[in-house]
Amino acid sequence: MYPEEIVKPMREELVAVGFQELYTAKEVEDALAKEGTTLVVVNSVCGCAARNARPGARMSLDNGKTPDQIVTVFAGVDKDAVDAAREKMFPFPPSSPSMALFKNGELVHMLERHHIEGHPAETISENLKEAYNEHC
Repeated sequence: MYPEEIVKPMREELVAVGFQELYTAKEVEDALAKEGTTLVVVNSVCGCAARNARPGARMSLDNGKTPDQIVTVFAGVDKDAVDAAREKMFPFPPSSPSMALFKNGELVHMLERHHIEGHPAETISENLKEAYNEHC
């Protein structure tokens, strides 16, 4: 587990643009039980989260269509919330960072770490925007 003082600025990058932090399995279950679309970002301390994932997620919100709610859990910190989110992302294996779009609680789009690592934030943003345009 990472100390909170290390992850705080990484959390704030997403919270500053409207992401709701989820800390427990119940919060994840409640968020995904809501009608509509939900983007879940599994945040991470790794370099590809800083260079690619968080900027890509933020930039994706500059779109005509966006998810009804945007939430985040932090790998290596919020274990119960991350485990609950990853369970909903089955059959995809656990990876962080990762991003999943749900519609009415069903997984409709997934970006695994290998879709993020080594890909520019703009590419990640465009991928998410295409998913928003299709599902939101």
